[in-house]
Amino acid sequence: MTSRDSYNIRVLGQELYDKVSSSKVLLIGAGGIGCELLKNLVMSGFKDIEVIDLDTIDISNLNRQFLFQKQHVKQAKAHVAKESAQKFNPSAEIKSLQCNIKEAQFSVQWFKQFTMVLNALDNLEARRHVNAMCLAADVPLVESGTQGYFGQAYVIKKDETECFDCQPKITPKTYPVCTIRSTPSEPIHSNEVAALNRETEELKAIKEAAGSPDYTKKIFSKVYETDIERSLTMESMWKNRQKPTPLHYDELENIMSDIAEKGGLEDRKVWDLKENFEVFKSSAKKLSTRLLKEREVHSDAILSFDKDDDDAMDFVTAASNLRAHIFGIEKNSLFDVKSMAGNIIPAIATTNAIISGLVILKAFGILRGEYKNNPRVYLHTSSRLISEANSDPNPNCSVCRSRSAMVSVDFEKATLRDLINQVLLLPVDEGGAGMEQDEIAIMDGSRMIYDVDFEDMADIPMKEAGLKPDTILRVTNDDGDEIDLIMEANNTEELIKLSSPLPKLVFKVLVKRKMEEESEEANKRVKTMHTIVDDVILLDLDNADDDIVLLD
Repeated sequence: MTSRDSYNIRVLGQELYDKVSSSKVLLIGAGGIGCELLKNLVMSGFKDIEVIDLDTIDISNLNRQFLFQKQHVKQAKAHVAKESAQKFNPSAEIKSLQCNIKEAQFSVQWFKQFTMVLNALDNLEARRHVNAMCLAADVPLVESGTQGYFGQAYVIKKDETECFDCQPKITPKTYPVCTIRSTPSEPIHSNEVAALNRETEELKAIKEAAGSPDYTKKIFSKVYETDIERSLTMESMWKNRQKPTPLHYDELENIMSDIAEKGGLEDRKVWDLKENFEVFKSSAKKLSTRLLKEREVHSDAILSFDKDDDDAMDFVTAASNLRAHIFGIEKNSLFDVKSMAGNIIPAIATTNAIISGLVILKAFGILRGEYKNNPRVYLHTSSRLISEANSDPNPNCSVCRSRSAMVSVDFEKATLRDLINQVLLLPVDEGGAGMEQDEIAIMDGSRMIYDVDFEDMADIPMKEAGLKPDTILRVTNDDGDEIDLIMEANNTEELIKLSSPLPKLVFKVLVKRKMEEESEEANKRVKTMHTIVDDVILLDLDNADDDIVLLD
C-alpha cells in the first residue's frame, strides 16, 4: 500500500475508500474540467479509469489545462492526459481513447460496465447523448460545466433525479447570413464575413484567382466597395439607419502606417483602419498560398477555418473589422473575435478546479448510495457556492420519462415492419406496446423513418435504412405515448426479440378543468383520451383502482 493510499484511507474511511478503489469510472472529456478531474480522481484513490476525448492539444489550451505542456501541442488530449495523470499515482490503471463518445462502439452495454460516468464536455449535443446512454444503461452520471466565473455540478440517476433534458436548455444564437451580408448591426454580424466565399457565384470566380498578384485587391474591392455601392442604390434601406461608407483599396494603400504587415500587433488590441487593412492583405495572401498547395493534391480543395488557425483568425478579424468600419459598428480585438468565432466563453482555470473538486464529492456521494440527498452545487459570483436540492424527474420529460426497452435485432434481415408487428402492435399483456398501426411514428434522432404517410423504409433491411447496434428509436402514437427502443445485435435466429417486456404504460389521463355542461354525453367524453384539455394527471395503472374517477 502506497503512502497516498494510507492518506486516502484516513480521509475517506476504510469503507468508502474500498468502494473508491474498486469502482470503474468513465471520464468523458480531457479539456479544462477533464484535466482537473483526472488528476483529482487518481489522487483520491480511484484506480480504474477510462478517459475519452476526440480533440488534440492546441497551444491556447495551455493556460488552463495543466496536464499539457508546449511539447504536447497537436497530440491527443486523452493520451497525454493519461500519461501526465499517471505520474500522480502510478498504481492507477488508466485507459485512454481518442474517439467520439457518440460512435456506435460505445453502446449501452459498454456503458453498463462503469460504476459511474463523469461528464467534462463542452457541447450540448454530446451531453444529451451521454445523458440518454446513462439513462438507458442505468448508470449514474455526474454532469458539470463552467462558464467564466460560473459553474455547476450535479448527479443524474434514472428514476431518482432530473436528467439533463428535464429542463429546456438555451441554444446558442445563430445569425442569418442574408441579414449579416446586407445590413449588419452588431459586431458578431461582421464576423460572418468568412462565409462570403460561398455566398455568390461572383466570389467563386474570385476564389479561382487565388495566387495571382491582384487576388487580395479583387476580394477587397468586391466586398468593401462594389457590394457596398450596390447596397447604397437601395435608398429605402437607409431611411432609418446610417448609410455605409465604401472603402477603396488604392486610397488605403497610400495611407502611411508604421506597420508593413501584422507582425507585433497585440491580440487584445483593437486595430485601427490601416492595421486591419494590412492584416487583411497579409492573411489573405497566406490563405491563398495554402489553398493553392492543397489544390495540387485535390483540385476541389477548400479551406476550412478554425478558431485555432492563426491565419484564418487574422483574416476574419481584419475582414470583419473593415465591415464594421463601413457600417459604423464597434470593432473587436483578435481575442474577442476568437471568442465569437468559436461561440466561446473564456475559460478560467480556478473555476474549472473548483467544479472538478465538487464533481469528486458528487462521486463520493454516489458510492455512498446518495442521489436525492446529493445536492446540486452552483458556483456563483464572488466565489459563492450555492446548494440546491436535487429535483425529481420532470413527469413531462421526453427523455427520462419515456418507456424504454432493449430490442435484439438481426440488422441484415429484420425490417421496420417486423419491429412494428412483433413489438409495437403486440398486445400489452404479451409484453408489447399495444399500439394502433395508423397512429405510430418512429424517429431515429431527428430523422423520421416511419409513419402512416411515410413507409418508404418499412420493408427494407434495417441496415439499409441506416440503423445499427445502439441506435435508439423514439416511437410515439397519437395518444402521446412515447417509447425508446434501444437496438442491439441479435445473437439468436429470431429476427427481432424484446430483451424484456416493455414497462407498463403510465397513461396520461387528460382532464378538462372547466367543462361546459352541455349534455351527459359530453360529461362521458371527459373520461376518454380524446378530449382537448388543460391539465395532465399521471396515473400508474398498476396501482390504480378499476374505476378511475376524474375530478374537475
